[in-house]
Amino acid sequence: MTSRDLEAGGIARPTARFLLAHPAHLIALGFGSGLAPVAPGTCGTLWAWLAYLVLASWLNPFAIGVVILVSFFVGWWACTVAATNLRIADPGCVVWDEVIAFWIVLWLVMPAGFTGQLAAFVLFRLLDTFKPGPVGWADTLFKGFGWRAGFGIILDDLVAGFCTLFLIALARRLWT
Repeated sequence: MTSRDLEAGGIARPTARFLLAHPAHLIALGFGSGLAPVAPGTCGTLWAWLAYLVLASWLNPFAIGVVILVSFFVGWWACTVAATNLRIADPGCVVWDEVIAFWIVLWLVMPAGFTGQLAAFVLFRLLDTFKPGPVGWADTLFKGFGWRAGFGIILDDLVAGFCTLFLIALARRLWT
């Protein structure tokens, strides 16, 4: 959170009380992973990784795709509500964007072993953190509040996810 966010009246640090105050907060904050005091985006991505492995043990790939699609729209709503209630256009504690994007990455790279999953995690986090090229461009779109905020929060992570998939595909092509 920047000082500009605080000057605009944003909540300094959401608490467990905020998390549980609305179902949208629970979802947007990654079921609590977004409350991490350090690197909430990384914690949200780790939660996504674990949650995906649990889903994959119960569901087939088609069903996981349906879960991801539904979670995108539910997450769009949840991110919109949480950002509005926090009074911050793109709060760092909102990690559902990482969850959706990393679920897509894992869904498309599986069945990868631990090393492949770890490589996907590291690539995704680097792209999401440093926002090079198209990720940075996507991060500038759809800022503000309302439906645009929720979509804008998710968009740059989707682009980071697709860039991750592109780099993995490129690496596979070059080394196989």
